Amino acid sequence: MASSAVVTANQLIIMAELKLFRTWSSRFSLRVVWALDLKGIQYDTIFEDLSNKSSLLLQYNPVYKKVPVLVHNGKPLLESLVILEYIDETWKQTPLLPEDPSERAMARFWAKFGDDKVLPSIWNVFIKQGKDQEEAIVTAQENLGCVERQLTGKKFFNGETIGLVDLAFGWLANLLSVFEEVCGVTLIDLEKFPLLLEWIQNFADAPIIKESWPPRDKLITKYQALHEVYTSKEAPK
Repeated sequence: MASSAVVTANQLIIMAELKLFRTWSSRFSLRVVWALDLKGIQYDTIFEDLSNKSSLLLQYNPVYKKVPVLVHNGKPLLESLVILEYIDETWKQTPLLPEDPSERAMARFWAKFGDDKVLPSIWNVFIKQGKDQEEAIVTAQENLGCVERQLTGKKFFNGETIGLVDLAFGWLANLLSVFEEVCGVTLIDLEKFPLLLEWIQNFADAPIIKESWPPRDKLITKYQALHEVYTSKEAPK
């Protein structure tokens, strides 16, 4: 009589098929990469060309048709912040969210603030010129000031370890300096944002984070081209 092995639910989760659809430069996809790597989860990566999207990407994300998409046992998960919470609920090791419900709620708030306020305001600095850019800088720095205050007395937004809010703002630790170099402005300096600059250094130096950065020279080339496209539209005819 053949013996049967007992497989726990956690073992089934670990054995499950996991695929991440991403691009080489997507800041939103990087959040998912970091979360999976922090938790030590094995997965397959499918790199997409968004100018020629695969049939699988369109099948798994027919509404937005964009990355990241995490496919777990054939079931697609969409939107990076939603995916982060799914990962945290599914794999309990190295928690990304605090245990306290009010703290969890505030972590969600600041992650959403980053996507709804900080990122668009910095993008406006990148694509605007002249007086419009000056106004955009004021708005961006006001938003960054709100973020700065959340780091008082902390190494990371999560405390002493990287958490969901750190992953949500992780793009700042690399892409912000690319934006600044391409458009010739400085948004974060030591005088106004000492805590944010220290956090950027701490986050960027974390080994798992450092391993995943896209090549800086390729990012510069990509965003120089984008900057030229947007600023040419802004230029007077």
